[in-house]
Amino acid sequence: MRGLLGFLPWIVYAVVATSDEWRWGAITGLVIAVALVLLDRRAGRGWDEMVIESSAALFFACLTVLSLVAPHSPLTPYGPALVNVWLAGTAWGSLAVRRPFTLGIARTMAPREVWDTPQFYRVNVVITVAWAVAFTVAAISLTYVLALSPHATTVVVAVKVLSFVVPAAFTAWYPKHVRRRPAAG
Repeated sequence: MRGLLGFLPWIVYAVVATSDEWRWGAITGLVIAVALVLLDRRAGRGWDEMVIESSAALFFACLTVLSLVAPHSPLTPYGPALVNVWLAGTAWGSLAVRRPFTLGIARTMAPREVWDTPQFYRVNVVITVAWAVAFTVAAISLTYVLALSPHATTVVVAVKVLSFVVPAAFTAWYPKHVRRRPAAG
């Protein structure tokens, strides 16, 4: 559950931001992200445990500046898609540098003796890919929906919820599946 707290700034932004007043969503997301990073660092958490929180702080800092400097930017209606573009970039980027963003979080929940095993790393690669794919599909879907029907709130909310719930459910299920697999064979 600790790992899911890192998504709080993104979730609050989704609730607070509207196409007319995205500044408050950006500012709120920034405040929550910075608070999470500061609290996590104070609690002794490493940067590898805070990839999503750190990414959120950077994203919302940039978005806050953009929303204040250009409040009527043509990007305004695409805020939900931008979130998923950024999250997809974070997930795919963590894979590109061979440090899946789930790895640090998983280490807080797994015994130390499994941290350096190929299976532990592979499970985190698969889970991170699931998140990356979900974010990518959501970014494409939201861009398409918002371009064609900017007021399709129900569809936008459904895509945002699914892009979080599906990989979260997979994250909970997959490690258990992998642990059971050898026993079944």
